[in-house]
Amino acid sequence: MTEPKNAAPAAGRVVLVVEDEAAIRDLIAFHLSREGFTVLEAEDGLSAVATWQRERPDLVLLDLMLPEMDGLAVCRAIRRQAMTPILMLTAKGEEADRVSGLDLGADDYMVKPFSPRELVARVRALLRRTAPDDELLRMGQLVMDRPAQRVTVSGQAVTLTLTEFSLLRCLLEHPGRVLSRRFLLQEVWGYDFFGDSRTVDVHIHHLREKLGDGAALVIETVRGAGYRLVGEEP
Repeated sequence: MTEPKNAAPAAGRVVLVVEDEAAIRDLIAFHLSREGFTVLEAEDGLSAVATWQRERPDLVLLDLMLPEMDGLAVCRAIRRQAMTPILMLTAKGEEADRVSGLDLGADDYMVKPFSPRELVARVRALLRRTAPDDELLRMGQLVMDRPAQRVTVSGQAVTLTLTEFSLLRCLLEHPGRVLSRRFLLQEVWGYDFFGDSRTVDVHIHHLREKLGDGAALVIETVRGAGYRLVGEEP
């Protein structure tokens, strides 16, 4: 692990960059540190998990193809313990690889080669989702405590990833309204998304599974339009 000499620890949130190619790692670190982030680095999966456990960064930039332990395994290890935002980097463009990362709890992905400017924008967007709110949201038997980033159904805690939490919050803030995939991508991901809308579909699928039938609400698919949250008001 190394830290860029020009990092600004007083001003920045901490980002762990996990990338085995030194040139790419240095490029990412340079642009993040220039924007005021404190950057930690790891060049393989095992050191990434050790660094994350020791430092508990605010966000992880995680390459998929890593020596010692691949990015999917690293993502799985982090998700077993925390909701730390994870932005996955991959040279693979196949849908299956992207979906695998999302299935394991990654919050977003970028396919190499990518724009450093867009990368920084996505990092900022993910971190904005961790900003505290000051009220509860309720629907049916579901209660969302936004400051604590906690969701309960009939008093039982439901474990969500950061992106699942943000997506559910968006739906709860617009009850009964049909929200398009593009709207959800812009509101939840926080940037203009030009890619596969299956990103939203995967997270909606996970939300439905985790909330189950006891929440007394339904995330409806409105064909050709998007999604709508309906349920019984408490």
